[in-house]
This record gives sequence, C-alpha cells and structure tokens, in this order.
Amino acid sequence: MDRPPNILVVLSDEHTAAAAGWAGHPHVRTPHLDRLAAQGVSFDRAYTNSPMCVPSRLSLMAGQYVHQIGAWDNGVIPGPSYRTWGHHLREAGYTSVIAGRTHFNGPDRLLGFDKRLTDDLDFWLDHSGRPPRRTPDWRRPTNSHVTEQGTGAHVHTQHDIATTDAALDFLRAPGDDPFLLYVGYMHPHFPLVAPPEFRALYDAADVELPSVADDQHPVISLLRHGFRNDEPLTEEQIREATVCYWALISHLDHQIGQLLAAVPDDTVVIYTSDHGEMAGHHGIWQKQCFYDPAVRIPLLLRHPALTPDRIDAHVSLIDLLPTLRDIAGLASDPALPGHSLLDPTDRPVLSEYHAQGMLDGGFMLQSGPWKYCYYGAANPPQVFNLDNDPLEQNDLSGDTALVHRLDAELRLLLDPDATDERAKSDQAARMAVSTRG
Repeated sequence: MDRPPNILVVLSDEHTAAAAGWAGHPHVRTPHLDRLAAQGVSFDRAYTNSPMCVPSRLSLMAGQYVHQIGAWDNGVIPGPSYRTWGHHLREAGYTSVIAGRTHFNGPDRLLGFDKRLTDDLDFWLDHSGRPPRRTPDWRRPTNSHVTEQGTGAHVHTQHDIATTDAALDFLRAPGDDPFLLYVGYMHPHFPLVAPPEFRALYDAADVELPSVADDQHPVISLLRHGFRNDEPLTEEQIREATVCYWALISHLDHQIGQLLAAVPDDTVVIYTSDHGEMAGHHGIWQKQCFYDPAVRIPLLLRHPALTPDRIDAHVSLIDLLPTLRDIAGLASDPALPGHSLLDPTDRPVLSEYHAQGMLDGGFMLQSGPWKYCYYGAANPPQVFNLDNDPLEQNDLSGDTALVHRLDAELRLLLDPDATDERAKSDQAARMAVSTRG
C-alpha cells in the first residue's frame, strides 16, 4: 500500500462563509485562502452542525451529530467513549498532532491525538461540566461581544501567532510517519480588537449597514434579548465592529499563509470554521441561531487527486471524519452519518442548538433550497427558500403543506422533541452535580 498523504487541517473560530475574497466579498481580503480555494475545491454550501463552539467542535471531531454524542452546550466534557480523528487515523499509521484551539473541556487535552504543541487559552476551558442556565430571565452580562472593538494587542492575537509558530516548528521536522496536523485559531472570534496593521486595510465607510425587521420571530427576539443584542448600537459602533471583524479575518489569513508556504503541494489541506458570525444581520451579533451567517461556513479542500472546482452540494462538518478516513485509505465506517468530501453528494443538513438564549431545543434542516427551523411544539417554526430569499426575510411557515413535508424530513434524522427532553434531562443532572460540588 502506498504511503498515505500528510494532512493539514486548519479550523478558525466564527468565520462566516460570505466574509472571504474567494466567496465574492467586495472588501474582505484573504489572499492566501483565495489561493488555496483556486488550487482546491470550495464547498459553497457547507454548514455547521451546531452554531455554538464546543458542540460544533465535538461533533466535527467525532463525525457524529450533536444529539448522538450529547454535546449539548459549551460546558460538556467528553466521556471515555468519545472517539476523535486521532483514534480513527491511528489505524492507518498516522501521527496526529494538535496546535492551538480545540475548546476541549476537562483534563484530557489529547482526546485520542498523539501530541499537543500548544493549548487553548485557560479562560476558555470549563472543567466543571456545568451547563448554561436556560431560563427566560437569563442575560449575558454585557454586549461586549460587539462593543469591545477597535485596534490594539489582544491575547487572542498572541495565541494565534504562537500557534502558527508551534505548527511551523513541527512542520520543519515532522518525523517519518504520515501526519495529521490540526491547527486551531481563535480569530476572528470576538472581542473585535484587531491588530492595527490589519485594521488599516479597511474603511468603515465601506460597511453596508444590516437591516433589522421590526417584527421578529419570538424565539429570535428572546435570543436577542438574552445576548443583549437588543441594546442599541450607534452607526459608528456597527461600522467599526464590522471592519474589525474583517481585519481579524485578514490576520487569520496571514497566519494560514505561513502554514501553506511551509507544506509541499502534495500535502492535503482542509480549511473550515466551527460556525459563522451574524455580524448584525437580523440584529444579532455572535451566532446561536440558524440564519445563514451563523451556520454557513467556509470549507476548502486541496488534494492532489482533485481538480479545482466549486461544489454546490450541501455538506456539513460531520463529513470531515469520513473524508479523513477516505484520504488515509481506510474503509468507510457505517457508524458515521457523514459522507466523504472526495465524492460529495447533496444531502439534507442537520444543525442543532441546545444552549442559553433558547428555552427549547432548536433544530435546522437545510434541504435543497429550503431551510426549516423547528423550535418545539410550543413555538412557530421558520421556513425560508434560500434560492429566492438569501437574506431570509420572508418566512414561509404559513404554508402548512410545506411545513408538514419539511417536518417529516427532519424527523427522518431525529425526533426533535425527544432529543430536546434528553438534552434538558442531561443538563439538569449536570447542573445538580456542579451545584453540589
């Protein structure tokens, strides 16, 4: 058997799909990622399986849906049965290495990988297992996720530079075995404090101010209230927050450019993000919802055997592990619900949210042009036709026949009501344990 190729996977935090040069954004500068996109395959309808950091990352690493592994919220600590890319690729003789942000909670900093070069920032890690409080009166302490903005030094920037340095050191002497190198960056995650030289690339006057509907879905209204997104911002704050977000993406691109320069052309390279960023659309900053800026993510794959292309098939982060197994020469694993991106097929995408800001579980089915959002029997759903309404401003949930059809399709993947009850039960048990502790 031929030696399988080396693999570099780069994961950013909170990079929405549209905010990139290769995606057609008129202002965001991503020259290194643009070059990677030109050399490989861009999956233009890629989605996260949860618009929340830890659930998304645990899902993508396990190749399992959130509900399959109980990754409900940012307090989840993986149990002993949790299996990652590292466990899987060991079968093919790979050495698996982590550099930077993984957002793994708990004392196990490897979770099946062989080596860790640098770790997460301590203040992002939760070792208590405490779940979020999901009550109507819950509110984020401040709206600093948008109002903490401008230029300056920040620990996230320092983390990303140190992560790049550690990854480059490894790439200079990776050893004899084929390797899987995962590099995790903080940027462009808030706070929106950008290095001055990258902020200088942008003019706040170029920002197109997002529109916010007066009459919003009740679940979205509560979510906005919980995360203090209903607190008024000045036009200057919106413009500055947006260009700082762009600047953080450009700094991320600069870091990735250094990695790409250090690997030969026969190295398989994958770039993606854990979820997107609403950046003011629908009056929301951060993510935690199913509008496209929050759930649609960049996904690039460069493989020597693939012809550069743009793919419209719906794919999601659970497809990464089957892809890695395929690249490594391993047989497909029937326990994994995803599908290898080396031979992509258009299939419905499922995304879930079970955390603060929503009293009941949220579920998104993306199928063809249709997006169906289910928030429990007590709440109205949302339905959008993204082909005709890419900004998701025209809710079609009044079409009863359409809702019934999409709801039936969602229930082929899971029982949303039973899943919601299971999530709440698990969170209640974890809350009781953490409170006693």
